[in-house]
Amino acid sequence: MRFRARQLLVAGLGGAWLAVALLLGISGAFDLRENMRELTFDQILPLLAPRSAQSPVTVVDIDRESLARYGSWPWHRLVLAELLRKIAQAKPRVIGIDILLSEPDRFSPAGLIRNLGLDPDHSEFADLANKLPDGDAAIADALKSAPTVLGFVLDPTAGEVPPGVPILARGPIQAPDIWRAAGAIGPLPAIAESGRGFGAIALASDADGKVRRVPLLVLTGDQARPGFAVEVLRVSYDASSFILDTGPQLLHIGPLTAPIDADAALRVLQRPAGSWPERTIPAWKILSDETSRARLVGRIVLVGSGAPEVGGLRDTPVSATTPSVQIQADAVETLTGNVIPRRPSWLPQVEIFGAAVLCLVAIALAVFCRPVAATILVGLLCIAWSAAATGAFLSERLLIDMAGPPAIAIVAFAATALGSYAQNERRERALRRRFEQHLAPDVVKRLIDSPGMLRLDGEVREVTAMFTDIEGFTALTERSDPGDVLQLLDGYLAIVTDIVIAHGGMVDKLIGDGVFALFNAPLDLPNHARRAVEAAKAIVAASEDYRQTPLAAKLGLDRTRIGIESGTAIVGDIGGGKKVDYTALGNVVNTASRLEGLNKDFDTSICIGPTAAAALDAGGVDRLATVTLRGHSTEIDVFTVAAWRAENKPSAAARTASEPRAVPGS
Repeated sequence: MRFRARQLLVAGLGGAWLAVALLLGISGAFDLRENMRELTFDQILPLLAPRSAQSPVTVVDIDRESLARYGSWPWHRLVLAELLRKIAQAKPRVIGIDILLSEPDRFSPAGLIRNLGLDPDHSEFADLANKLPDGDAAIADALKSAPTVLGFVLDPTAGEVPPGVPILARGPIQAPDIWRAAGAIGPLPAIAESGRGFGAIALASDADGKVRRVPLLVLTGDQARPGFAVEVLRVSYDASSFILDTGPQLLHIGPLTAPIDADAALRVLQRPAGSWPERTIPAWKILSDETSRARLVGRIVLVGSGAPEVGGLRDTPVSATTPSVQIQADAVETLTGNVIPRRPSWLPQVEIFGAAVLCLVAIALAVFCRPVAATILVGLLCIAWSAAATGAFLSERLLIDMAGPPAIAIVAFAATALGSYAQNERRERALRRRFEQHLAPDVVKRLIDSPGMLRLDGEVREVTAMFTDIEGFTALTERSDPGDVLQLLDGYLAIVTDIVIAHGGMVDKLIGDGVFALFNAPLDLPNHARRAVEAAKAIVAASEDYRQTPLAAKLGLDRTRIGIESGTAIVGDIGGGKKVDYTALGNVVNTASRLEGLNKDFDTSICIGPTAAAALDAGGVDRLATVTLRGHSTEIDVFTVAAWRAENKPSAAARTASEPRAVPGS
């Protein structure tokens, strides 16, 4: 193929887009690439990694009802201590408190004495403070009854490093984007003494403002400390330390392992907001209801608040007001599940290289291939990339960008193919002007899509044919005003055709007051016989309602009769000259037509042939008779929909339906 100047121009357009796209991708400008990638993962991950039906986590939520019952926030520490004491009495595996207890109690009697600013060395005041209830001491005492993990937050200014168990690393931590700060703010020393573990409750949002990750590890000063969810699991398994493997980096948390990526964070598989109540108990129920406390036995219990006034709500992909404790609960479920997403530091380079290859192939296809073929091939390439990314997640839990590289390739292909498509459009317009006066518009379009085809080929396929007819319509037309007849028929046929299409059928043609419809053509339709029968039942019901309208009642519109049969037929474009129709030919079509007329003899509205009936549930049809239709040499059983016999008295023919007989066609 000679590379003409026009092809060079459109290839240059595609190449320019490729250069711009790669530059934006490498630089990370406008966060477009990251936002698109994360939005795609938000939609795909719930499908690829469905949550486990059994969650080990129970959330105790200090909700608005709890605040209304026990006081506004901040709660009296004595109330919080009582809540923790009752949780501990239920013998959970571990308690995790997603609340920063860094300030001393101000509301208990002892706290009020201290806050008066009196001389703490004065023996009378000191004795009084020690004798009065102390909220902080009460919390510390409650925490001694069960293994508890307390939270700390990162402090950009210098601060104390919270205590922690050793992290035994077989080499330096390779996490250049790890969350770090000069220090941390932790719980009060009096409370911290009773804690079994300490984890970072910091949550950082992505470029679009949504929280999707929790830290596995953080750096405070130069020391690594665990995230909250990780520490909760360590304490629940009674592990004495963490172990960090290198090459690849894996963090061992008791019997669990979690991969350490560049940011040492976990991409949380978040539950939909509607499922939170399944694992959540309001705090007021724990305080007042022993039955609710029984649900905490042996559970990982996380305590936090979903009340807006507490300030713990975060914007996440599942809700703009997600309580931080629910995020931590999702993190624990993700770590204890068998699907932990990971994104190694080398993945961005792979994605950029893949985007470049996809773009180059797309440009070549746009230049050298026909538009339809090129579009299909580019689509297949993009699907192949997304499928490969899906496979990588299912097999290796790798979070490869499924949408970014294909999107760049599609835009590059569109830019490159613009000139070629414009030229093809000019050619199609010329072909349309030449033939549209001789062929139906739909056929002209198909000829344009496939210029080498002069006549559409037929195929043999299984179909369900349906014929409808209005009983006594000829007599109605003879006694009625023509305008009224046309108005009546327009409304009736609109109802019938809409129902056929809604049930997946194709309206082949309108035959006076009747409709010929096909199911399972031109495209495959699962359960096409059942769909046809359901459509027939809907048509009968709708036509009965239509008969009650003023115009139908005035003209005396009679009932609708329907015949249905399944079988093989030749389907395709039939005709010649200026008239070409897509239709079906074969015995199944003739049989369905004969069955429609057979309703007159049985006082039924729906008559079903044996092949269609065999595809239905056994209890869904009633046998009417064994008959021999005109043009057929063999007898067939005829059926109707169960419990759909007409209310009027059966005719003589119906009374002898069990006897074989010949029935003329209609």
